[in-house]
Amino acid sequence: MSQPASSYENQWLLTDDKKGPLSRRKSSTAEEAVKSPKEDKGKESTKSAGRKDSAPKTESSAPRRSQKEMTKAERRELQEKQRLEKQQRVAAGLPKSAKMAAEVETSSKKAAKPASTAPLSVEEEQKKKAQQKTQKNQVPWLLHLDAPERPNTTGSNKDLHPAVLALGLYFSEHKIVGSNARCIAMLQIFSKVIEEHRPPSDASFSRHIQKHLDPHIAYLLSTRPMSLSMRECIRWLKKEMADIVEEDPPLSDDEARNRLIERIEHFIRERITMADQLIVQNGLQKIHDGDVILTYGKSSVVESLLLETKKRGIEFSVIVVDSRPLFEGKHLLKRLVAAEIDCSYHLLSSVYVALKSVTKVIMGAHALLNNGAVYSRVGTAMVAMAASDKQIPVMICCETYKFVNRTQVDSFVLNELGNPDDLVETKPTYNSHHQNHPSPSSSALAAWREQPNLRLLNLLYDVTPSKYITLVITEVGLIPCTSAPVIWREYK
Repeated sequence: MSQPASSYENQWLLTDDKKGPLSRRKSSTAEEAVKSPKEDKGKESTKSAGRKDSAPKTESSAPRRSQKEMTKAERRELQEKQRLEKQQRVAAGLPKSAKMAAEVETSSKKAAKPASTAPLSVEEEQKKKAQQKTQKNQVPWLLHLDAPERPNTTGSNKDLHPAVLALGLYFSEHKIVGSNARCIAMLQIFSKVIEEHRPPSDASFSRHIQKHLDPHIAYLLSTRPMSLSMRECIRWLKKEMADIVEEDPPLSDDEARNRLIERIEHFIRERITMADQLIVQNGLQKIHDGDVILTYGKSSVVESLLLETKKRGIEFSVIVVDSRPLFEGKHLLKRLVAAEIDCSYHLLSSVYVALKSVTKVIMGAHALLNNGAVYSRVGTAMVAMAASDKQIPVMICCETYKFVNRTQVDSFVLNELGNPDDLVETKPTYNSHHQNHPSPSSSALAAWREQPNLRLLNLLYDVTPSKYITLVITEVGLIPCTSAPVIWREYK
C-alpha cells in the first residue's frame, strides 16, 4: 500500500518531524559524552534493576538509543520487532505505521467535516439538479463549454430593456443566425437602449451609460455565447464610450448620446454594409463564364456575390452543400433558384461526389483568427480539406471587423454547443416493410437522456487551418490568410 501523495507544505512538515528525533538524539548523545563513564555504568545498573521490578514500559517512554550505538545483534532484534508490529497492523486492517495512521485520521476528520447546511432555495435547487442532469449527458472533455439553456425572462431581469429580452430569445432559438445578422441586431438594439436611457440626477450620461449597458451585455451572454465578431463589436463600443468620457471639454448628455448613436450607425454602414458591397466587387474578379461554384451553408455576403454575378450576365452554376440540424443551405438555395441560377443540392456526407465538377469553392466565415485559421460553421473544414485534396481553390469572404487577435488550432478550446435534441428525430416514422398498413415507430434516440452510455454532441463551429485556404476576399482586397494580424493591427 503506497503512501498517499501530500502537498509541499505537508512534505516539509513531515521532513521536520523526521529531523526532530534525530536532532534530539544527537543532543542527548552529546550530553552523555560529557558525563563520566562511571556515572553511565551506575545508571545502567540502576535501569536494569528497575526493569526487573517495574512493569514493562512503552518504547516511547524509554530513552531511544541511536542505531550507531547499538550492536549488530541489537539492531537486528529492533528490525525484527518493527517487522512483526507492521505485520500485526496490516493483519488488523490498520495503516502500516503510526505516521500513516495519523494522516488517515486527519483526512477522515476533514471528510467528516459537515458542509454548509444552509438550505437552498427552490429555484437554486432546480437549477442545480438541471445542471447535474445536463453534465451527465455531456461529453466529458467538453464540460468547459456552456450547455445551451433557455434564457431567464422572470422578474430577476426586470431592469433590462424589453428589446434586449426579446433579442436574447431570438438568439437562443436561432431565429437570428449568421454573424453579420447577429452583430447588426445587437448594435441596433444597443442604439435604442442608449437613446432611451436617462441617467440619475447625480451622474452624467457619458459615465453612466457603460454601467447601464453591462447588465444587458451579460444577459445576452447568458442566452447564447457571443460569436467572436460580436465580442469585437462590444470591445469597439466600450472603447467609443471611454473616448466620450475623455472628451475635453466634457460633452453634455444629449451630445454624448447623439455621438454614440452616430458612431454605431457609422460602424454598421462602413464596416458591415459597405464592406459587403466591396467584397462583392472584389469577388467578381474571380468568377468567370462556365464556373461551377460550391458553397457550404448560408453566408449573406456569398449570397450577395452570387446574385450580383447573375445580374452581370455571367453564366455559372452553383452547388449548395448543407448539413443537419440547421439546414441553412435551404434558405440560400431558395433565393438562388428564385434568381434563375442553375443549382444543385447536396448533403455534407456527399461532398466528394459534389466536387467532381467544381471549379471554385466560395464560403463565408464567422471570424478570421490571428494565425490565419478560419472559424466558421461546423463542416467548413471538411469542405475545405476535400477541395484542397482535389486541387480546387478555396476562397473565403470575410469582413475585416471579423479579424480577431486570437490563435486557435482546434475546435475544442473555444466553441459553442448546440442543443443536442436537434440531432434527434422524434417524429414518428413508418416502416417500409408494410407499405399498405404502415405502423408508426418512434426514433431510437427519443429517450437518449435516459441511456447512461449515450451522449449527443452538437458543435456549431470548427477551425479550418490556413493551409487549406487559397485566399480571403475582404473589403481591402484579396489577401492571403497570413495577412490577418496585419489587417487587425491596422483597424485596431
